[in-house]
Amino acid sequence: MKLRRKLLAGFLCLAIVGLAGCSQKADDKKEANNTATTEQSKTEENKKEEKKADDEVNGVSLKNPIKVDKEAKKVTVLSSVNGKYFTENTRHASVNTDGSNGAKSVLTAYGTPEDFYNALIEIGAKPGENMNPDNATKTHVEGSKIGATVTWEGAGKDYDINEVIKDSNGKKIEFRFGGNLERAKTKKTGCLTCLDSCPVGIISNTTYTYGAVEKRNEVKFTGNADVLPEDGTYVAVTYTLED
Repeated sequence: MKLRRKLLAGFLCLAIVGLAGCSQKADDKKEANNTATTEQSKTEENKKEEKKADDEVNGVSLKNPIKVDKEAKKVTVLSSVNGKYFTENTRHASVNTDGSNGAKSVLTAYGTPEDFYNALIEIGAKPGENMNPDNATKTHVEGSKIGATVTWEGAGKDYDINEVIKDSNGKKIEFRFGGNLERAKTKKTGCLTCLDSCPVGIISNTTYTYGAVEKRNEVKFTGNADVLPEDGTYVAVTYTLED
């Protein structure tokens, strides 16, 4: 009888241990699955963080449309291509999307004229402030010389402004920092960069006086479809202080 009791007690003990072992294994498996799921979620979150936003180009984006590099004396502005001006003439190189001329430029800018002006001041550019509505048609804009390049995802290089915008006369675009901040704020045209000397645009092309494009038909400006990407593509326009 004592032997039977000992054997029964032994079997019960083994059964309890077995059940406990199975339970522990199940708990371990559940914990492992939870850990794997957590790790996978973290990995996916990290990938999302690492992946650039679709609108991010060369350090600028819709969230941060203007970047200032004081040491290199460069200002970069997020913009997008307006394919309308691959074939139509315009006097606007770059205009803020919310301005009254927001749909009239080769490159639609997401930085404001005020922020652009302040950024140019920050890199040491000096505004000419020599233009007004009365003298505009006879005056070439003055101020610091500003170079401009354009790039985008897959471009492989920075293109000079003269490669992406065509002058029908074959002359070079030469930008100067005209200034005009107060007039720009009053007029609300949104103009950052004009293709003839302008009393409103923050910078403009000193090669021609105001009215050369729309009033006197001296020149036609169009975007270069052989170089620029398709309509709506985000690009980064970098302006560099050259003197």
